[in-house]
Amino acid sequence: MTGSSRLASVVAAGLLLVLAAPAAPGRADAERSAQWHLAFLDIARVQQISQGEGVTVAVIDSGVNGNHPDLAGNVVSGRNFLPGHPDNGWDDTVGHGTGMAGLIGAHGHDRSDGVLGIASRAKIFPVQTMSATDHGTPDLDAAGIDAAVRQGAKVISMSIGDAESSILREAVARAEGADVVIVAAVGNKPEDGEVTFPARYDGVVAVGAVDRNGNHADISVTGRQVLISAPGVDIESAANGNLYRTGTGTSDATAITAGVVALIRAKFPTLPAAEVIHRLTATATDKGPKGRDDEYGYGIVNPYAALTADVPPLAASASPSATPTQASSKQAPASGSRAGPVIAAALGTAAVLVTILIVVTRRRATT
Repeated sequence: MTGSSRLASVVAAGLLLVLAAPAAPGRADAERSAQWHLAFLDIARVQQISQGEGVTVAVIDSGVNGNHPDLAGNVVSGRNFLPGHPDNGWDDTVGHGTGMAGLIGAHGHDRSDGVLGIASRAKIFPVQTMSATDHGTPDLDAAGIDAAVRQGAKVISMSIGDAESSILREAVARAEGADVVIVAAVGNKPEDGEVTFPARYDGVVAVGAVDRNGNHADISVTGRQVLISAPGVDIESAANGNLYRTGTGTSDATAITAGVVALIRAKFPTLPAAEVIHRLTATATDKGPKGRDDEYGYGIVNPYAALTADVPPLAASASPSATPTQASSKQAPASGSRAGPVIAAALGTAAVLVTILIVVTRRRATT
C-alpha cells in the first residue's frame, strides 16, 4: 500500500471530526459520554489509585496538538523529524497523533467535558515522523525511539506499522536496554496480513483490538506475537483543530494500553520494564481459548487488577502468569512461558521472531 493510500485509509476509517457540544450542568458532554471504554475498563475507580503522575509517554506518530483544550499542559516540547514542521512536534496535520495522545493523557476540560485519557496526569512527548504529505519510514521511527529514550520517556506508544528494518530493530533493543516499555499496534485488516513491526519484535507489547462487547475486532490482525488486547472500536478521542474524532483500529487499542502501562509505572516506579509487562499480561482478563491465543493474546487489559493484584515476580515463579485473581486461567505460550517476551525487554535484546520481510512499503495501523 502506498503512503497516500495509507493516509486515505486513516482518514476514512478513523477520523470523524465533530464540534464539541455544550454539556448540561452536572453532566458529561457528548464526547465524554461517547468514551465507552472508560466504563468498560473501570477507569473512574482505576484513577483513584493512579493517574500516571511522573511518567512521560512518547507518542511516535503524526505529531500532537499540544494546544487542544483537553491536552493543554500535558504535552511537553517534543521532536520533529520532518521538514517544514516546528521542532517541537506539535504540528499535527493529520489528527492521528493527537487522537492517540488524547487516549493516553487527556484531562478533559470544565471538570467533566471533553475526552479523558487513561493516564490523565502523565506527560506526552510527541515525536513527529509522519504528516499529511510525508508518510515516514521505519528509520525515522527508529530515530524517534532514540529521541524518546534520551528524553527519559518510560513508555513509548507506536500506533503504527512498519516493514522490518535493522535500524528499527536496533533502536527497539536500545530502548529495552534503557528499561523502556514499547507498546505497538499489531496492524489492521485488510491492509495488513500479519503482525507488523515493531509489534513483531520480542519484548514489545503487541496490542490487538476488541469491541464494546469484549469480542475480538474483525479489523485486528492475529498472530502468535499478539500479547494483549484493548478496546479499539468506535473510540472517541481528541483531534487536530481542537475537535474530536471517533476511530476504529489497533491504533486506539495501543494508545489505551500505553496509558495503562503509564498507570503501572506511576504506581510501581521501581518496577523494571519486564515486570511491568508481566504485571500487564498476568492480570489480563482471559478471552478466547484458555491461555494465550492469536486473537486476544493473554486477554483484555485489566487496569484495576494490574494496579492491585498480588503478582509474583518473574524470578519467583516458574509459572509467572499465575495471580490470585487468575491463578490457573492462563497457560504458558508455545515458546514455554510468558516470561519469554518480557525477559527479552529486561535483557535489552530484540531478536526478530520472523526474518522474512513481509512488505516493501511501510504500513501504519488504521486510525
